[in-house]
Amino acid sequence: MSGQPEFASEEYALHRDRELDHPLARNQYLFPTDANGKPISYMAGNSLGLQPKSTKAAMDQELDSWATLAVRGHSHGENPWMVFPSLLAQESAAIIGAEPDEIVMMNSLTVNIHLMLASFYQPRDRRRKIIMEDYAFSSDSYAIRSHISFRGGNPDEDVIRLKPREGEDSLRTEDVVAVLRERGDEIATTLFGAVNYYTGEFMDIPAITAVTHDVGAYAGWDLAHAAGNIPLHLHDWNVDFAIWCSYKYLNAGPGSVAGAFIHEKHHAGTIPRLEGWWSNKPETRFLMNPIIDPIETADAWSVSHPPLFIMAPALSALHVFTEVGMPALRARSLQLTSYMRELISVLDPAEPGTEKRVHVITPSDSDRHGAQLSIRVPIEPFALIERMYVNHGVLGDARNPDIIRLAPVPMYNTFHDVWRAVTALFAELKS
Repeated sequence: MSGQPEFASEEYALHRDRELDHPLARNQYLFPTDANGKPISYMAGNSLGLQPKSTKAAMDQELDSWATLAVRGHSHGENPWMVFPSLLAQESAAIIGAEPDEIVMMNSLTVNIHLMLASFYQPRDRRRKIIMEDYAFSSDSYAIRSHISFRGGNPDEDVIRLKPREGEDSLRTEDVVAVLRERGDEIATTLFGAVNYYTGEFMDIPAITAVTHDVGAYAGWDLAHAAGNIPLHLHDWNVDFAIWCSYKYLNAGPGSVAGAFIHEKHHAGTIPRLEGWWSNKPETRFLMNPIIDPIETADAWSVSHPPLFIMAPALSALHVFTEVGMPALRARSLQLTSYMRELISVLDPAEPGTEKRVHVITPSDSDRHGAQLSIRVPIEPFALIERMYVNHGVLGDARNPDIIRLAPVPMYNTFHDVWRAVTALFAELKS
């Protein structure tokens, strides 16, 4: 690496971790290891977060409650099961910028999309369309299209899919706003990914939400790649609803419980919703009345008994966020992604008359991205990711047709992890 700047050396990365910018909570997570027992450079936390060391004890605690208390576990024990959802809501409030009673942890993300659209998609007359990004995660697209069909609409006509400009990879806020202004009287609901899974682009939630309301529509956001990644202020931004999963940046485990946000302005029962036993006030729930006595919080959207054995890992994982705080996470996230960009730049110099081997499609402005860089590569991306893992102990992920995603998660990744990932990438491209 002669002739390259000092920061491109392994010694610099190790020194920075040791002396300058210590990992925030790395010692609280379990890392997979390679064949030699060395922790891998884990760059896939945007797909599945690492297991907190506290998770097993949290699971054991609830299993013990079931074993020793049985049905009394609903009202007794360390964390009585009846109040478990409220504990999760309290721990989640600072992460998404909401009041605890605006949050309900329930179901999976796609189920929650359907429950939210049951309330916030009310097609009538000309106003029948849902607007989203064209390159949204496929499950979002399936949910929206099927929901429109279920409600008697035509998804080929009633979904507006926005594409970036020719030659660009990300949507511009002004282009989203222009479509909202132009077709506002047709739009019932907006549902964008706050951080796009493919490009890593962070959209301008307050600006798009404000214009959505100006044209008379409901504003919804999918926070799957934003919750625990970027500081959010959903209440202050006046977002109508949001949904998210908890197994990516929130580290709650595969398939763990998802979340939903419903702004408090909608809690008074003025908007339709699907309901069940758990939507009833706790104090009258066991009266078993045929007519619901609804809770006036986001819990009114919670139709069923909470799944305790997937909530327990989520609660233990959220404790770490309370300890660290989103401002500290965001500051370190920007340090790590900036370092990754700098390394890519110096390790991929364009020879005279040639193009660079890779292209980062994630927006570079600090307010336009989170802890993920999406990199366009010149070879089959899944094979490249596999070689980086097998030959270098670096684990990222890939998306067709030509993207690898590397996510330096600020909660547990180091500068040395970043250095290993970038050097592994170019070693494999060179080979």
